[in-house]
Amino acid sequence: MGNILYIIAVILVIIWAISFLGGFFTGGIIHTLLVIAIIVILLRVIRSNA
Repeated sequence: MGNILYIIAVILVIIWAISFLGGFFTGGIIHTLLVIAIIVILLRVIRSNA
């Protein structure tokens, strides 16, 4: 389950970066997804080091 969340988080970050750097209008939802993705990545890192 943790690996799937990590993969989804990485995909969301990549989509955000492409849309942000590409100048496409994506609205506020992509920034919400980015925050969720960062939280998932941080939780994964914290749990793996503990």
